[in-house]
Amino acid sequence: MELVEARATTPLQPTDEQVLSRLSPESVQTVWHRALDRRISDPEGAITVARSLLETVCKHILDDLSVRYDDSGDLPKLYRLTSEALTIAPSQHTEQVFKQILGGCTSVVEGLAALRNRLGDAHGGGRARIKPAPRHAQLAVNLAGAMTSFLVATWEARKNAPT
Repeated sequence: MELVEARATTPLQPTDEQVLSRLSPESVQTVWHRALDRRISDPEGAITVARSLLETVCKHILDDLSVRYDDSGDLPKLYRLTSEALTIAPSQHTEQVFKQILGGCTSVVEGLAALRNRLGDAHGGGRARIKPAPRHAQLAVNLAGAMTSFLVATWEARKNAPT
């Protein structure tokens, strides 16, 4: 009974999707900090939030740019479309250092998608399921934070560039 009463008096936090509907560096930071807060107490959940953050940012950018995408949940495909729309795909550059770094970004996204599938809390697991440590969650959350910050900054730069 007390639990129900406590819930009724606790203000509701907006969902990550609601926060990110106003896509901005600040909204990305808000969701990123929620993921950071979970990395110690709930590493599996933090890994899932990290991946979801990246997926949501890609979708919002693609929606803004009127780029159609398949809503199947394939994060690497979604990121590929986003990077091409923002002209940050490795194949769109000739300078080797940019090709290398942007290729690394693609690898990070692919790794985060695989990590969430294997160690996040989005799928059930058997008895022998590996549990991620807080350090694994911290790595995933920090990588997702860096990637989404870069995507939003690039998207804003493209929107604000003189045509």
